[in-house]
Amino acid sequence: MKKIGILHGKERSFPAALIEHINTLNEPGITAEEVLINQVIQGEPTPYAVILDRISQDVPFYRAYLKNAVLNGTAVVNNPFWWSADEKFFNNCLATKLGVAVPKTVILPSKDQPADCTAESFANLAYPLDWEGIFEYIGWPAYFKPHSGGGWKNVYKVRDRDEFFKAYGETGQLVMLLQAEVHFDDYYRCYCIGGTDVRIMPYEPRNPHHLRYVVDRPPGSPELLARIERDVLTLNHALGYEFNTVEFGVSGGVPYAIDFCNPAPDADRKSVGEENFQWVVETATRMLVRKAKAHTPNQNNTVWGGYVQGAIGTGKPARKK
Repeated sequence: MKKIGILHGKERSFPAALIEHINTLNEPGITAEEVLINQVIQGEPTPYAVILDRISQDVPFYRAYLKNAVLNGTAVVNNPFWWSADEKFFNNCLATKLGVAVPKTVILPSKDQPADCTAESFANLAYPLDWEGIFEYIGWPAYFKPHSGGGWKNVYKVRDRDEFFKAYGETGQLVMLLQAEVHFDDYYRCYCIGGTDVRIMPYEPRNPHHLRYVVDRPPGSPELLARIERDVLTLNHALGYEFNTVEFGVSGGVPYAIDFCNPAPDADRKSVGEENFQWVVETATRMLVRKAKAHTPNQNNTVWGGYVQGAIGTGKPARKK
C-alpha cells in the first residue's frame, strides 16, 4: 500500500478535504492520511510514498524529518532542501534573468548586528550605505519587508526617508528588502500545482483577509492572462516548486511578480472561496496520486528546479517558449 501523507498545522478544511477526496477515488493500492510521527531515527524511512508539506516553514523539527524522508525515498512536496535555501531576494534576482517583470528591489543588512557579531565582522560593508542612491533607485512610496518569510509579518509601507528609518529601527536582526511600490490597477493571485496546472484568481490585497478573493473588476484581456500564466510556469519551473502561488500587480498592462515564494499558500475554504477551494483540492489530488503511482523507493524522488539543474543561464533574460 502506498500512503500519501498530509503534514499540516492548525489548518483543517484543506487537509481534511484533500484526504477525503483522495480516498474516495479508491485508487488501487493508494491511500491518504494525516502524517503521524512518533519517532525519527536517522537514516530510517517513513511509511509514506508521498508527503505534502504545509507546515515545516514554521516547525524546524518537521523540516528535519522531511529531509530524512527524502533521503529514504519519499517524494516530498515541496522539496525541503530547496525550500530551506530559498528566499525572496534571490527569487527576484532570478526573475530578472527569466524575463519576468519584478519591482525594483534592494537588500539591506539588518539594523542590529547578528548575535555573536561585532563591528569587526562587517569590515567589508560600507558605512554609511549609499542611502541617497538607494532611495533614488527605489523611489517613494516603497515597501519594506523581510527578505525571507511570509504572512505579511514585519511589512511596512514607507513614504519617505523618515518613515523608512523609523521602520528600520524596529526590525532588529531581520535582513530586509526595500521594494518599489507597483501602482497596480489590477491584481492576481495564481496557484501553480505540479508545475503544470495554473489557476489565475482575481485578488484584492487591500481588502480584509476573508474578502480578498471578492473582486469587482472586469477580467483581464486574453493577452494579459496568457502572459501571467506563462510567467507563473516560468518561475515555478525555475524554482522547482510543485505547490506555490504567485502574485502579480498589473501596472500599465505589465504584470509585475510581487510575491512568488509561497510554497505553503493559503488554501482555506473560507478565505479562497468555494470554487477556488474545489479546484485546489481536485488539482492537488491528481498531482499527489500521480506521484504516488510513479513512486519508486530506491530512486531520488525530489524535484529540483531548472536553476539548480543548470538549465537556466545568467546572461541575457529569456522567456520560456
